[in-house]
Amino acid sequence: MFQYKRHKTREITIGNVKIGGDNPILIQSMTNTKTSDVAATVNQILQLEEAGCEIIRVTVNDQGAADAIEEIKKQIHIPLVADIHFNYRLALSALENGIDKLRLNPGNIGSEERIKAVVESAKRHSVPIRIGVNSGSLEQEFIDLYGGVTTKGLVESAMKHVRILERYDFEDIVISLKASNIMRCVESYNMLASKVDYPLHIGITEAGTLYSGTIKSSAGIGILLAQGFGDTLRVSLTGDPVEEVRCAKQLLQAMGLRTFGVELISCPTCGRTEIDLIELANEVEERLVRINKNIKVAIMGCVVNGPGEAREADIGIAAGKDVGLIFKKGEIIKKVPENQLLDELMTIIETL
Repeated sequence: MFQYKRHKTREITIGNVKIGGDNPILIQSMTNTKTSDVAATVNQILQLEEAGCEIIRVTVNDQGAADAIEEIKKQIHIPLVADIHFNYRLALSALENGIDKLRLNPGNIGSEERIKAVVESAKRHSVPIRIGVNSGSLEQEFIDLYGGVTTKGLVESAMKHVRILERYDFEDIVISLKASNIMRCVESYNMLASKVDYPLHIGITEAGTLYSGTIKSSAGIGILLAQGFGDTLRVSLTGDPVEEVRCAKQLLQAMGLRTFGVELISCPTCGRTEIDLIELANEVEERLVRINKNIKVAIMGCVVNGPGEAREADIGIAAGKDVGLIFKKGEIIKKVPENQLLDELMTIIETL
C-alpha cells in the first residue's frame, strides 16, 4: 500500500503563519489588481481570504505599489508577499512598509552593495525571501550552458541565488522551481530537494485557463504532493484568483493532506439517470461551499445502485424519476419527492 512520506524541510515564519517542518501545506494566490489601488486590492484579498487563501502575493512594480503595502496590511488578515523583479529600492520600500515576505531573486538586483542592503533589511525585519525560478525567465547563462531550458539549469539557477543569500548568513529562504512542462518541474524539485532543506513552494506555471489549467496543475502538483514535496502551493490559472484557491483546496483534500469541510462525490450519470443530475450536483456543491463540516456527501443518479455505490458517504441522495432516497452510510432513511430532495438533504446536513 502506498505510504505518504513528506519531504522534511526547516520551519520558517511568514507574518502570522509558519511553513515547513510539520506545518500544514498552505494555499497561496496572487492578486491581479493594481497594488497601488488599495481599495480594489484589499477587496480582492478579503474575497480570497473567505475562499480559503492563506498567503497572498501582490505585484510591487512601482513606488506606488510599495507605498500601498502599509495600508493594505491594516485591512487584511493573512501574510502579504511582495513580488519584486530587479529593483532593489522597491524591495527596501516594501520591507519598511511592513511586508511579510519578499519574492526576489537576489542575483538579479545588481551589485553586491544592493544585495547586502536588501538582505540586511530583511534580517532586521525578520522577513523571509522566496527565490522564484521560472522556466519562462531562466537566465540566459543557464540556457546557453545547458542548451535550452533544462532541469539542471533551473536547479543551478536556484542554487546560485541560494548561495548569494547564504553568503550573507541569511537562511529564511523559500524556493520555487516552476515550469510549464510538468515532468521538468517534477524532476527539478526532486533534484533540488537532494541539495537543500529549505521550504518549497510548488506549482505549475503558465498552466492555462480554468479548465485546462486545473487539469495541468492537478497533474503536476498532485505528483509533487504524492512525492512529499510542498510547503506552500499555488494553482496558477488565467482567471479569477478565487478559483485558484478553490482548486487548491479541492486538490489538497482529494490527496488526503488537508480537510476543508464537506467532500462532495457524485456519479458520472448514465442511461439509467432520470433527472438532471448535473444541475442537482452543481447546486448541492454551491450550497455546501460555506458549510464547514468534515463529512462526505454523495449525489447519485440511480435509486437502485446509488446507496450501495456511495456507502462510504456520511449522507447522500439517490435520485430517480419524481422521487429520491436519502441515505446514511448506505442505509436508506427517507423517501422524498424530487422537488423537495435538495432542501431536505440540506436540512439533514445542518443537523449532522
